[in-house]
Amino acid sequence: MCHFCATVSGRPRSRRAFLRSSLAACAYAFSAPIVWPAFAQSTPIDDADLARLTGARRILVKGGSVLTMDKQVGDFAQGDVLIEDGKIKAVGRLADTPTDAVVVEAQNRIVMPGFVDTHHHFYQGILRSILVNGLLNPDYNATINGPITAAYLPPDVYAGSLISALGMIDMGTTLAVDTSQVSHTPEHTDAGIKALTESGMRVVYAYWLGQGDKMQYPQDSRRLRQRYFNSEDQLLTLALGSVLDPKIFAYARQNDLRIVSHGVDQRREPRLHELQKAGLLRAGDELIHCNDLSDTAWRLIADAGIRVSLAPPIEMTMGHGMPGIQGALDHGIRPSLSSDVDATMAQDPFTIMRTTLTLQRALVLQRARQGEKNLPPLLTARDVLEFATIEGARCAHLDHRTGSLTPGKQADLILLRTDSLSAWPINNAVGAVVNVMNPSHVETVMIDGKVKKWRGQMVGVDTARVLRLAEEARAGVLQRCGFKRDLLE
Repeated sequence: MCHFCATVSGRPRSRRAFLRSSLAACAYAFSAPIVWPAFAQSTPIDDADLARLTGARRILVKGGSVLTMDKQVGDFAQGDVLIEDGKIKAVGRLADTPTDAVVVEAQNRIVMPGFVDTHHHFYQGILRSILVNGLLNPDYNATINGPITAAYLPPDVYAGSLISALGMIDMGTTLAVDTSQVSHTPEHTDAGIKALTESGMRVVYAYWLGQGDKMQYPQDSRRLRQRYFNSEDQLLTLALGSVLDPKIFAYARQNDLRIVSHGVDQRREPRLHELQKAGLLRAGDELIHCNDLSDTAWRLIADAGIRVSLAPPIEMTMGHGMPGIQGALDHGIRPSLSSDVDATMAQDPFTIMRTTLTLQRALVLQRARQGEKNLPPLLTARDVLEFATIEGARCAHLDHRTGSLTPGKQADLILLRTDSLSAWPINNAVGAVVNVMNPSHVETVMIDGKVKKWRGQMVGVDTARVLRLAEEARAGVLQRCGFKRDLLE
């Protein structure tokens, strides 16, 4: 159990008590790392089909149930996806296909766009499940946002960001927004970007502040743009992370940067209205959480063309407030979905979709039981699948490149295995993805036309190295901040 968040007689310890017990000068109390059997070494995938796919100019994904998330293209109970030079060339029941295309047989597979996660703190990958019962206040803000994050060195940022990105790909997420809050120095920032680049994931890097007197936020964004983000034709793109701070919003406007703003809720709502009056909001900005907002605030967001990212599982378990699903829908906003922090909960897109679906339906149906009339429509499985794909791409300002299987877009797609004991038989493909499946069904992942996961195995990943780096980084961070890890509480 997290010793920063331990309880006494069932009551949360005070912040003062936790600081006194855990951060007394030089009084580090750290559990020695558990000795597990040696990590299994990554085994190269001895697969002739994968060898043919690697470097192939044309790939034909053939005979799957195709969910395009493009209403103009439509879906196909049995169809094909032709990929050429990393882009989707054609979708449908294709009669004429290039004879030189490498064929991926997709019978008993659902072929669809990769999932999109519009808000995740990648650097915290080494902290998975460390705050499993914690609340936003005081637990998370007093521990993760405070001494633990302050203890990060650049190699820790690299290890956390790398294992987060690879874990997301493994679960079928091909695009995410990294709300990084660990830019203590330019070296910390560079380490996170290096990890994202190495992962091969499509990521919006929302450059954010850190801690300490060597922080160079926000002005270091100019260096980052020149060094890492000087082309639109790449997997990584740049945004500016911020709270609802007029100075940072003004900086973003002056430097033509999109804003990704965290922690938007009822308490901070007045700042949103101030930004509107100052003319600092811009269509395409992203607001995260949006808990318990007024109708006035929702109208402001809708009228300004701002995108919304909701994280219902985390918001419900950590006490952010009521997830803003219905508020967004009532004002014509199709939200995107996000995982937030895996210090408390998994990055799993299937869980996030199901939580969103079941919460909205439960609340509307409860209103019906209480006799309310003229109720909003119930969400459907297709609605939340759109939230997790094309709406996520719109929120990330990348729907022109990804989020649907549309000819001309990049080939960011996944194959979900249906012929398993936990999913078969398939009676409705959309319902199967949202209501039945889990990450174990993610068999193949492609990003930008490159195979990142094949037949259930990650491709080109030295798993033993990544696990070792994560464990070493976790041990160092916790020791430096005086956090005592207890595996069994």
